Order: sequence, then C-alpha cells, then structure tokens
Amino acid sequence: MPCLDTFKIAVQRLNYFVCSVSMFVLIPMMFLTTTDVISRALFSRPIPGTVELSRYMLVVVILLGLAYTQQVKGHPRVTLIVSRFPVKLQLVIEILVTILGMFIVTVFIWQGWVVAHGRAAAIVSDVLRISQYPFRLLVSVGGTLLLLELLVDLLTAVGKLFKSSPSEHNNTASDLE
Repeated sequence: MPCLDTFKIAVQRLNYFVCSVSMFVLIPMMFLTTTDVISRALFSRPIPGTVELSRYMLVVVILLGLAYTQQVKGHPRVTLIVSRFPVKLQLVIEILVTILGMFIVTVFIWQGWVVAHGRAAAIVSDVLRISQYPFRLLVSVGGTLLLLELLVDLLTAVGKLFKSSPSEHNNTASDLE
C-alpha cells in the first residue's frame, strides 16, 4: 500500500494548497463587501461591480474548498442508523455511497466542462465585462479535486474492508474515520 499512501498524501497536499488559495480569495471579498456597505451607507455611493466581484470570488471560495472539506470530513453525514450496523456492513455502505458520490461528481465535472466550453464561454459580466469562462471552468477543476479525494476515500475504505479481521465484523461501533 505504499503507492496508495503516496497518492493519498499527494492528493491531500494538493487539496490543502488549493483550499489555501480559496481562503486568500475570501479576504479581499470581505474587504470589498465591507467597503461597499460603508460607502453606500455613509456617502450614498456604492462601489460599481461589487456584486459581480463578490459572486465570482464566492465561486472560487466554494468550488476550491469542496475537496478539502471532504478531506477533513466536513460535509454532513447522517449515521443514525448505519452506526448501529456491524463494521463490515458499514464499510460496504461507505463504499457504495462513495461510488455513488463519484458518479455524481463525474457528471458534475462533465457538465461543468460542457457549459464552460459551450456558448457560456463568450458570456461576460454586465458591469465590469469580466469573462465567465474561467469561473465556469472552476466547476470542472473543483469537481476533479473532489473526485480525487473521493477516490482516496474509496481506496481507503476498500483497504479497511479487506484488511479487517473477522472478530471486528460483529462490532457495531462506528470506527470508520
């Protein structure tokens, strides 16, 4: 499993770096929004294009943070019933859910690519005339990073399933993390 560990570390480092980039986009977004609110309230002069820039920056923050959120298991999980199952069954369910997630994310990537390279590639914002192409392309980039993280989760769960001893299969504790 050294290859899996190397792959896992590489994917995690990449996702951490990409998430760090998205966190640094959040800072100017906060300053821009705050400045716009203050200038609107005090001087009755909003900053032109603030809404467009905030939308684009929010796209960057969300899409580049998806994979890291999966990495730290920050997405919501409902384990009320599954946590009472034997560990082996929990692992099988986790594998099936991860495969389903990978399928959905693959469609997400594919459609993001189609939309980014279709007619939407020529669309620009109303006020600042910023092309939407790079932001629409981020759907595929963020989805690809999420798919890689789901692949790591799948391989880890499969490894746990085949590595676990028979005495562990009767436990009902949720020790999948």
